[in-house]
Amino acid sequence: MKYLDYREHREQGTFNFPIAFYHENSHSPRYHMPYHWHHHYEILRIMSGAFHLTLDSNTRSYYAGDVIFITDGMLHGGNPDDNTCVYDCIVFDLQILMKDNHICSKSIFDIMNHKITINTLLSEDSSTILPIVDSLTSALSGRHTGYEFMTQGYLYQLLGIILEEHLYKENTCNLAEAGRLNSIKNVLSYISENYNSNISLDMLAKIAGMNPKYFCRYFRSMTERTPIDYLNYYRIECACEMLTTKNISVKEAAISCGFNDESYFIKIFHKYKGITPKQFSKMEF
Repeated sequence: MKYLDYREHREQGTFNFPIAFYHENSHSPRYHMPYHWHHHYEILRIMSGAFHLTLDSNTRSYYAGDVIFITDGMLHGGNPDDNTCVYDCIVFDLQILMKDNHICSKSIFDIMNHKITINTLLSEDSSTILPIVDSLTSALSGRHTGYEFMTQGYLYQLLGIILEEHLYKENTCNLAEAGRLNSIKNVLSYISENYNSNISLDMLAKIAGMNPKYFCRYFRSMTERTPIDYLNYYRIECACEMLTTKNISVKEAAISCGFNDESYFIKIFHKYKGITPKQFSKMEF
C-alpha cells in the first residue's frame, strides 16, 4: 500500500480506532503534501514556519499557530516554506464519534452529510481552539495508557466549541464547479492506481471529460502544475516511499514507478528532490 495516495485507500489508524497522527518536518518523507483527497477529515496544526496550502481551487499561506480543518472529499495539497516549517496532521474518521442513541448524533450527521461546512482556519475566530488541538496532538503523539479516551474526548470538545462559537457556515452547492472538481478527482484516482503504467495527456483529458487544452489549463489552476509535471511529481513521491520502506535498487524503484529509463528517472528525481535517488535512500528518517 502506498504511503502517499491522491485518492487515499490506506487505513488511517486501525479499524477500531481510525485516527492517525503525523508529525512532519524537513526530514520526513511525507513533508511535501501532494494534491489528494480522501473520505476522512483532517486537522493541520502549523507548529513553525509557513505552509502554502491549496484547498479545492483556493491557495493560501498559513503560519505558526494556525489550525486548519479539512473536510472529507476536499482536494488539498501544499508545500512547506524553505524547509523551516514543522506541522502536525491528524486524520480521522468522524464515524468514530457516532454512538447509538447519542445526543450528539444529529450534529455529527449534519457535518458528515455536508449540511454545514466547518470553517477552514479555526484558530482565526476562536482563542479556545488552539489549546484543544495542542492537547489532542499531545495525546496522539504520547500514546500513553488511556490516550484513546482522551483523543475522543478532545475531538468531542473541539466539535462542541465549533458549534457553540458557530465556526461553520451553511453549505451552498455550485453544481458546475462540483462537477469539475469531481472530474479532477477521477483523474487523481486514475493516476494513483496506474502511475506505474504509460499515461498520456490525452488519456487524462478523456477521463476528465475535457478537451486537452482546457484540461491542462483547469488542472494547472487547481494544482499549479501541468498534468504531466504532476504525474512525474507523484511518481517521484511514490519512489521516495519505496526507497525508504523497501530494500530495492534505484532501477527497481524506477520501473515500479513508471520510468523505463533509469537515467531519466534519476534526472527527474533530482529535479524534484535536489538529490539523487541513491543519496535519498541513504538518508535517515
